[in-house]
Amino acid sequence: MGVKQAIKAIDAFPRAEEHLLQKTKSGALVSIVGLVIMATLFLHELRYYLTTNTVHQMAVDLKRGETLPIHINMSFPSLPCDVLSVDAIDMSGKHEVDLDTNIWKLRLNHDGYIIGTEYVSDLVEKEHSKEHSGHNHDDHKDHQKDLHQQGFDEEAEKFIKKVKQALDNGEGCRVYGTLDVQRVAGNFHISVHGLNIFVAQMIFQGSNHVNVSHVIHDLSFGPKYPGIHNPLDGTERILHGASGTFKYYIKIVPTEYRYLSKEVLPTNQFSVTEYYSPIHEFDRAWPVLGGTFALTGMLDRWMYRFVEAVTKPNSRNIVR
Repeated sequence: MGVKQAIKAIDAFPRAEEHLLQKTKSGALVSIVGLVIMATLFLHELRYYLTTNTVHQMAVDLKRGETLPIHINMSFPSLPCDVLSVDAIDMSGKHEVDLDTNIWKLRLNHDGYIIGTEYVSDLVEKEHSKEHSGHNHDDHKDHQKDLHQQGFDEEAEKFIKKVKQALDNGEGCRVYGTLDVQRVAGNFHISVHGLNIFVAQMIFQGSNHVNVSHVIHDLSFGPKYPGIHNPLDGTERILHGASGTFKYYIKIVPTEYRYLSKEVLPTNQFSVTEYYSPIHEFDRAWPVLGGTFALTGMLDRWMYRFVEAVTKPNSRNIVR
């Protein structure tokens, strides 16, 4: 055997068989079916490669001393911005609403279009500043005292007239921004409590005439990640000829979302229970929209018992 023939014998790519070189209808059909199968498998694998699977894990929350952001975006179609007050208090009694709070109010006309914007100042603090300014002038001290006893002065009368005009025009208000509160149990509310009681009585002619109808566009406790579900987003509560107090009891669970790139996004998930209490004609309470939030301790308890059961064979049963 010559050298050329020996080299040909080593060829791993033999000549195609004769029937494979003939063009037939059956061969075309087999080729089409094969191409369809290959394309289907390719698209399936590509989709699988691009799809992100979310893996859930629990761990003990060791963070202390950090703040909890509350993102608020709500509309009140029947209440002007001038009467709405935003407030937040934690379990220690500390007020979290101050000059650094990023809360804005958008004036809305009766069709829901924006007609004005203003930065929220705490109405309670504004009332206190009025009282302190009145006491700083001795010559007006008695006069201011008489006006406060009556419940309103010239400035209050202008305010009442302005708000009544806004109510007649069907003005509403959209409140949005961020409250930074401590990571402890507490509550925040949006209400007319910032008004002087006499002024509020002059404007609404009774607490049962305050319409706290609202739409919650967004209520969250941190940045959003793909697939997160905030149960109150899109909530509408519209009252017709009635008034009352809406309360949302919220349980918050700290959450970390880890991307495939190892980047960590700290945020929070929550569950909610809703209550509504109607206000009748002779009730002295005033309507309020409020949310009570708490960082749940269940996660800590479960993880502690799990670690205890794993590390201590003779420990108590994990179910207990």
